[in-house]
Amino acid sequence: MRIFNAIDRYLIRLITVPLVTTLIVSAMLMVLDKMLKLFDFVANQGGPVSVVWRMLANMLPEYMSLGIPIGLTLGILLAFRKLALQSELDVFRAVGISYSRLLRIPYIFAFFFALVNLAIVGYIEPYSHYAYEDLRYELRSGALGAAIKVGEFTKLGTHMTLRVEGSQDSGRNLSGIFGTSENPENGQKLTVTADNGRFMPSDDPNVILLRLNHGLLIHNRPDFTTPRVLTFENHDMPIKLPAVESFRGRDGNQQEMTLTELFFILHQKHLPKKLRNQLQANLHFRLVEVATMFLLPMLALTLAIPPKRSTSSLGVFLSILILVTDHKLNQYCQTIGGLGKINPVLMMWLPFILFSLLVWRMYYTLAYIPGGQPIGALEWFFARISSRIVQFFKRFSSGGVKA
Repeated sequence: MRIFNAIDRYLIRLITVPLVTTLIVSAMLMVLDKMLKLFDFVANQGGPVSVVWRMLANMLPEYMSLGIPIGLTLGILLAFRKLALQSELDVFRAVGISYSRLLRIPYIFAFFFALVNLAIVGYIEPYSHYAYEDLRYELRSGALGAAIKVGEFTKLGTHMTLRVEGSQDSGRNLSGIFGTSENPENGQKLTVTADNGRFMPSDDPNVILLRLNHGLLIHNRPDFTTPRVLTFENHDMPIKLPAVESFRGRDGNQQEMTLTELFFILHQKHLPKKLRNQLQANLHFRLVEVATMFLLPMLALTLAIPPKRSTSSLGVFLSILILVTDHKLNQYCQTIGGLGKINPVLMMWLPFILFSLLVWRMYYTLAYIPGGQPIGALEWFFARISSRIVQFFKRFSSGGVKA
């Protein structure tokens, strides 16, 4: 006995292709927008390019939490739009297959991706956000081997300053070197210039050697009557690496807490009211984002079917606009709820309830009102506007030809 009949398998094929394609395209667009900023940030900090890919990988869960609803909606919408434009939907309706029956497969997709989204916003995204901030910290602290900036005085530790005129091989080979160092214990001061130099490892992991070639060394101490000046072919200058403090823990950052941790902390007594409001707003923001997934099949269906004898793609545009607006509205409600002026639970779930009523009304209009068209008025308005625009350009082009 087969679980899915022929119609179900047909719908699965129709939904899967645009769904997967939309997920890939939306993820790429979001990543490309951030990639340029990350390249600029890493270059300014002097870090290796490989860090960009690690940072982008840690940002993917955040992007997918929005990309999955968009991909699911467009996958269902484009599948039913194809059925409507090819009159296959009319055939299904004529043989007694209701819209509720046709939504069975879309809701299976919605249930599966709701679980995926729950795992992302509840557990994967908190850890990836922490890893992303850890990489930013390491870049800023120089733990990833940031190169010395050319033409600038760079502090190496607390008692050494270095300036170079040229840098190659990711900062390992230097040229036009000028450096100073001092020892506060005995008052010793060293000033050195060299044609070129190279960083070399040493036996001590906390110390590296700057091997200088063809230079001049000025050595001075309080007990010297005059500074000593030496020329050299090769000279090793030890440089003590600055101590880097370990990155902070995840405690106290609500964006980096899992759902389990949020539930546990909210059940603690004597929690400050301000912190409780922020944690409640964050928790219910995630739950609302997951619950919205179950509205998407009905929303996609109502926006997929254009008026008869029309090929308008207004529904595709509206679906993306509605989802992005809903996501931004949830973020705004989270911020307001976190301030404590309005109950965070009410602030997060009231817009969701209103959105649910709107989606249900649109679905009811399509499924139970004969000839019902949920966005019929918008379709008529945009059809009139587009026809006026076409007529204007036709008159403009015809006028240009006569001239």
